[in-house]
Amino acid sequence: MNSLPPRGSGHAVPRHRFARPAPAEPPRARRPAASGHLASPAARGTRTPSATVTVPDVTPFVPVAPPRPPAPPAPAHRVAPQGTGHRTAARHARRADRDDSDGKRNLPRLDPAEMRVTVLIPAHNEAKQITETIASLRLQRRPPDHIVVIADNCTDDTAGLAQLCGVEIVGTRGNKHKKAGALNQVLDSLLPIFGPQDAVMVMDADSALDSGFIHNGVEYLATGRYAAVGGTFTGKPGGGLVGMFQRNEYARYARDVRRLQGKALVLTGTATIFRATTLQEVVAARKDERLPGLPHVYDVRVLTEDNELTLGILHLGFRILCPPECTLTTEVMPTWKQLAQQRLRWKRGALENLIDYGWTPITRSYWGRQLLSLIGILVITAYLASVAYSAIWLGGIRLSPIWGAVTVIFMVERVVTVRQRGKTQMAVAATIFIEMVFDVFLQIVQARAFWQAAWRKERKW
Repeated sequence: MNSLPPRGSGHAVPRHRFARPAPAEPPRARRPAASGHLASPAARGTRTPSATVTVPDVTPFVPVAPPRPPAPPAPAHRVAPQGTGHRTAARHARRADRDDSDGKRNLPRLDPAEMRVTVLIPAHNEAKQITETIASLRLQRRPPDHIVVIADNCTDDTAGLAQLCGVEIVGTRGNKHKKAGALNQVLDSLLPIFGPQDAVMVMDADSALDSGFIHNGVEYLATGRYAAVGGTFTGKPGGGLVGMFQRNEYARYARDVRRLQGKALVLTGTATIFRATTLQEVVAARKDERLPGLPHVYDVRVLTEDNELTLGILHLGFRILCPPECTLTTEVMPTWKQLAQQRLRWKRGALENLIDYGWTPITRSYWGRQLLSLIGILVITAYLASVAYSAIWLGGIRLSPIWGAVTVIFMVERVVTVRQRGKTQMAVAATIFIEMVFDVFLQIVQARAFWQAAWRKERKW
């Protein structure tokens, strides 16, 4: 597929081959105002917990953006050094003035102090995690202006616990599209009344932000150089051996992002702040069929809505960033079965997102990574076959000089990349074979994802 033409180029925009036009809708009657921030102007500025609001599938509420409350004193723990994020963001802004040769688009600059941040937390049966998530928002150096928990088909106490924390609750109705559908129901109501100074943060209900996340994220967004700012995450405690493997994996991922100066491939759903105008343009681009999917922020057809939205933002010519100042912790999968389901969805979703967007200047590097992943499956299979052959037929493990060199390089890489996790994890990595169990497991899951994507098996969460 050819690359998408830049806005204002004068060329006709082709209809996307995977896009589907929005169905015709009957005229919508205005619904009487209900209680809660998303429903009634009477809630503007209220400091009391909002009543639970149900967002219908057809008739949207008319939300009102609240005024920004005074920022409370900064908490005494987990606070980034004063001015660090501001200096870093300002440096990026100066660089933008000197060099815009990358052909990307800038947004208007804003005063960070004038920006309003609304946090959306989609939650399905997250009673065990939701209070910690909200507490991490309350302890932000720069607290959000409004917090909305989207209770999606919950059968536990998620909504009740969240309401006790003083945030607004929105219940979905008839949502069959998981997280993406829940977010779309609320964003469809919010985006029409948001202006250039608004920012929308989407975070998982099982994540907890470090205290400087929002402050630093807003500083970066205000420069106008970035359309969205994501976070890098580490794993929460728990999960036994499989949890340890995931925490090591996340530490390596965070290290890679830092070495690339925040040039991450995906704005993960764990926590990302968007300029509201960015999301508004995504909706407009889907409506014009410059991007795949129906005219909502998230494409509900896909398995990995955050990866697909990242590709959409990049295809619109914007920049994204995952700066080192924006960090958080997130839950790890507690069992091998749950981990396999998660990674199968991630991998297959990423492949199908690339198929939707085709071969473009944006997706070339993503396709290259998928090719490297496929090569990795072949290499580790050959390596293990060589070891098994030596052990069974030669009476012991006898590696050839080539495989011996590969083993040494692999060991050094594993030890160095997990150094931040401490000496114990470095010793575990040095054995190679302990973490090899996890690597082989992931390769099997990836091979299954390639197979399912190739044969177009039914998409399942």
